[in-house]
Amino acid sequence: QVQLVESGGGLVQPGGSLTLSCTASGMIVRPYLMAWYRQAPGKQRELVGTITRGGDTNYADSVKGRFTISRVNVKRTLYLQMNSLKPDDTAVYYCNTVVAGANYWGQGTQVTVSS
Repeated sequence: QVQLVESGGGLVQPGGSLTLSCTASGMIVRPYLMAWYRQAPGKQRELVGTITRGGDTNYADSVKGRFTISRVNVKRTLYLQMNSLKPDDTAVYYCNTVVAGANYWGQGTQVTVSS
């Protein structure tokens, strides 16, 4: 059974940095595409960015230049490096991938940006 487990969330001041991790298990093959999403209170879940197996990335305009997604395939781990954090970045962050046509989500990790 595929499982995604996020970690690394917490409280950070505006302008600070935080790195999230997502560890995948139960997969025979490495997913082609992995993604980070986030959901702020009262808002819909939105895509933060994606990364392919080869390391190609795409980001939402709201985080471009501040966030960096990376993955270590041999460790089946996905990362989200977040810099210059703003209060608007406050949300629950989710790891996501699709394996054999099935959509998988982690349980989410809370990121709160506040002074």
